[in-house]
Amino acid sequence: MATRANSIFQRPAALADSELARRFALAREVVEYEVPRPSLRRFAGELEAVMEPVRRPFRTIDIPQSDNPQTVMVLPGFATHPVRMRYLASQLERAGHKAKRWGLGFNWGASEDTMDRLERRLLDLRRRSGKPVVLLGWSLGGLFARELAKRHPALVSKVITMGSPFSGDPRANNVWRIYQFIAGHSVDRPPIETDLAEKPPVETIALWSPRDGVIAPRSACGHGHERDRAVALRCTHIGFSYDPEAIGAVLRELERK
Repeated sequence: MATRANSIFQRPAALADSELARRFALAREVVEYEVPRPSLRRFAGELEAVMEPVRRPFRTIDIPQSDNPQTVMVLPGFATHPVRMRYLASQLERAGHKAKRWGLGFNWGASEDTMDRLERRLLDLRRRSGKPVVLLGWSLGGLFARELAKRHPALVSKVITMGSPFSGDPRANNVWRIYQFIAGHSVDRPPIETDLAEKPPVETIALWSPRDGVIAPRSACGHGHERDRAVALRCTHIGFSYDPEAIGAVLRELERK
């Protein structure tokens, strides 16, 4: 069954005028307070990702072999497909880990159907691997990872988020209006019951960057009671999926026991 978030892309002609109007209203929502978010200069800096395919063939990354191989479920960011995470996943596999897709295609936002399918995927990976799974989530994917770990801590060994806005104001970013239009719900009233800032009952590491042009760095770093450890990087938001520093940070976290 297609979710409401998917329907706007799969069957745009079938959307009623009233539904389109509702979504445009969500995108134009008036906020009567100052929202802390990255500057337009930082946001524009995300365009450096355009040059990544050109630079990649000339880059060499030293990937040490793992002494602690893990099964890693990789969850993509909002409006991205697992293909966007393929380079990162391939580096994890070079180190000896097993990188597994989340199995849902594009990430078009939160829904109970999405959570149900992710729970089944996690249960299957845990059964096949024979041990708890590491959840590695980029941006919105990290919020899903945290929620999965709250619901099924026995299936998860640790959670690693990359630029995920789990702390503070859910509008402290440059894409919340786009999210509300596509997902069809307000960022502070998701269609699942959750407390984003609540720390999962497993080891939880937050990778964040002061150069993030999409998510406010404080939202991705969080407070001490919201995660176990925060690691500051110097990549852009999109760079979490390919930057050598981000890849190295993930590999180090996977080695920690």
